[in-house]
Amino acid sequence: MKTIAILATLDTKAAEANFMREQIEALGGRALLIDIGVLGSSSIKADVTKEEIIEAGGGSLAKLMEHPTREKANPFVVAGATKKMLELQRSGAIHGVVTLGGTQGTSTCAPVLQALPYGFPKVMLSTAASGHTAPFVGIKDITMMFAVSDILGLNVFSRKILANAAACAWGMAQVEMSITKSTAKGVIGMTNLGVLTQGAMHAVKRFEAAGYEVITFHAIGAGGEAMEQMMKEGIITAVFDYALGEIADGVYGVLRASGPERLTVAGKLGLPQVICPGGSEHLGILVGEPNVVPPGYDDHQIVWHSPYVFVPRLKADEQDRVAVCIGERLQHTKGNALFLMPLKGVSSYSAVGGALFNPDLDAAYWESLQRVLPGAVKVEALDMTAEDPAFVDYAVDQLIEMIEK
Repeated sequence: MKTIAILATLDTKAAEANFMREQIEALGGRALLIDIGVLGSSSIKADVTKEEIIEAGGGSLAKLMEHPTREKANPFVVAGATKKMLELQRSGAIHGVVTLGGTQGTSTCAPVLQALPYGFPKVMLSTAASGHTAPFVGIKDITMMFAVSDILGLNVFSRKILANAAACAWGMAQVEMSITKSTAKGVIGMTNLGVLTQGAMHAVKRFEAAGYEVITFHAIGAGGEAMEQMMKEGIITAVFDYALGEIADGVYGVLRASGPERLTVAGKLGLPQVICPGGSEHLGILVGEPNVVPPGYDDHQIVWHSPYVFVPRLKADEQDRVAVCIGERLQHTKGNALFLMPLKGVSSYSAVGGALFNPDLDAAYWESLQRVLPGAVKVEALDMTAEDPAFVDYAVDQLIEMIEK
């Protein structure tokens, strides 16, 4: 029998949470009600009470109720619910989770679900699911479902939506498959961008032919960060960091920007890695008006990735800032790493015939990179483009050699 945790503020969502419990039980499962409410009382009994949750988070419900505010209570609720959920998941006591709430409940549940491992079923029924969901999902495999109406009472509409969300979590829990149990020789994490896809496809074929699995990540912010989280969780055992556009956009705070940890994790963990600065010679900028060049880029080489994604080639001094950032982040790497530079273009845009082709800027970028890359990283350059099959072959061969030596 599969057990689904229901995470809800039972002072305001008791009827809805109880209905979801009944739906899971009707499907043949078991539900575990976890109360993350604080201020009011509940008409139903929780399996894990709000007192237990707040105590697990390092607080005291009695003290919080002296001068009760959601703002004061929330850190204890989030910390306690995260601790309890991880304990339940690791012990095998639960096999999935479903949450329900408005903006307050969604904001409270989001970090709890983000702390759970990849592959563990996570369903979030939310009134906020039709808006900007990135802060709630983060880099985890959270399924958000739009509640449409407010989650406030049971009616002819809400019953069906609540039943669907409960069934979704229960159905996911039936799948007997673990993403960490690969039968391959190893699992390669690889970043990719649309301007590198031909090379990425070739790399996947080469790795698979050699007995490895490849997980490819679209390097537009969350992609690279997700790859690094999988390194921490032990899913990924080696890295072909083929696309560093997230670093360039991070320096300038635009579309593909990743966080400050990007490009540091493999080095800290000592994982074998081959790095290529793919797609980092240009930026991706989201514009409000289609095909209108934003101010400050009239003197740049440009191309449009789509009517709303503007792509300028960085100038030499701008590339230098990107190179410095790459060098700083690779300071964590103590060896077992190769930085491989394609001298004839780091993406299809800057290769011969591409809209951003500029050999002088390519040379300037290479000069900057050589100046800042740390000594612990082996550095090589090939007189090829990033998508040249021979370049990709060399990168793949070097990474496999590192893994198998």
